[in-house]
Amino acid sequence: MQKDFKNHINNSFPFFKKGKLVLAISGGIDSVVLAHVCKVLNFDFTLAHCNFSLRGEESDADEAFVINLGEELDAEVFTQRFDTGTYAKENKCSIQMAARELRYDWFAELAEQLNYDYILTAHHADDNLETFLINFTRGTGLNGLTGIPMINDNIVRPLLPFSRKTIERYANENNIKWREDSSNSGRKYLRNKLRHEVVPILKEINPQLLDSFQNTLENLNDTADIVAESLNAVTKRAIVDIDENRISYKVSELKKVNNSKAYVFEILKDYGFTEWNDIINLLDAETGKYVASNTHKLTKHRDLLILSDMRISVSNQQSKIISDGETHVKTPIGKLIFEDVIQISKSEKNTIFVDKEKLQFPLELRLWQTGDVFYPNGMIGKKKVSKYLKDEKLKPSEKENTWVLTSNEDIIWVVGMRADNRFKIDDNTNNILKIELY
Repeated sequence: MQKDFKNHINNSFPFFKKGKLVLAISGGIDSVVLAHVCKVLNFDFTLAHCNFSLRGEESDADEAFVINLGEELDAEVFTQRFDTGTYAKENKCSIQMAARELRYDWFAELAEQLNYDYILTAHHADDNLETFLINFTRGTGLNGLTGIPMINDNIVRPLLPFSRKTIERYANENNIKWREDSSNSGRKYLRNKLRHEVVPILKEINPQLLDSFQNTLENLNDTADIVAESLNAVTKRAIVDIDENRISYKVSELKKVNNSKAYVFEILKDYGFTEWNDIINLLDAETGKYVASNTHKLTKHRDLLILSDMRISVSNQQSKIISDGETHVKTPIGKLIFEDVIQISKSEKNTIFVDKEKLQFPLELRLWQTGDVFYPNGMIGKKKVSKYLKDEKLKPSEKENTWVLTSNEDIIWVVGMRADNRFKIDDNTNNILKIELY
């Protein structure tokens, strides 16, 4: 294996020789073997161990083992203890997900603070197969079937082509000691069930399973490259405007492709949306319809789908003062366009017409506040904005990101939703101002 590993490193990671490496080590056979091989190859590496405090004395014994291994290999060791159970409860995630997040966040922080170039993990070919099967059994798209990436930013997995059996043989031939994690023998987690009950049967059916699986991954990754090339081309044609807070897509470009749903899913899958049928329906919806996730909002506006980011902290969203004569004003929710017109057309949620002489400049665009009151157009009397938003059945994230346009503290418009009666056009109107959110 040592010769194979050297050849693999020389071909795939020649930059290791001059880089500073952080090696994620649990004390198990995979990471311990990786540490020994890095020592043989004279790499500049440091060991980083996470104690997740999940197995009591056994976790502490793992930590002590890693510290002793560092002395044996003459390598610096960093250890970090986590209250993984508390983190999982507070963040409403599984223990496995909590451990993953804590581990990678700490590795990244360590690498940045100490100016290390790469973070090495000891994932191998069997891990790759198990991950594939986990994604397959839970349901996934093509990306979930392309395997663990060998290089992902500064995270590198140099053992990925090697099987668990090969790693065990190397450890035994070189009298390398390691720690066994007792939880790995249980059947509590899906990965362990696949490892102990499913994979052995598959290997019995096909003794060359890992080789066949590697060929499958190569074919799937080739297909993924073709899909990505097509997706990039469609996305490039569809995007008509982009800035730090929003992206505008041309609906016609999304509708002209075969299987629009697949393209829309791939374009928007990283923005937290779950109601995909509702999103597809936006392609033919009227202006003003939208679908929201916890972080983003997708709005239909004429011939566009506008993706806006709702994660900007409310405290960081400054009000905007608008002077008389300004025609195009960039705001946190898009561009406000002011235009003097001689007649009105049909009002839409993103367009209103007001009597300009009833306005007092400068106007102010700001987030709505508790206690705000307005006179909704088409209704008799006034209404609290909070009650209006509740009646509209907005989600908390949507309410938080609702803006109002005001004149001398009077609301002209709950932007994108309802104008105020006090500024509407009547028989005495001489100057009509069109205000549009674009």
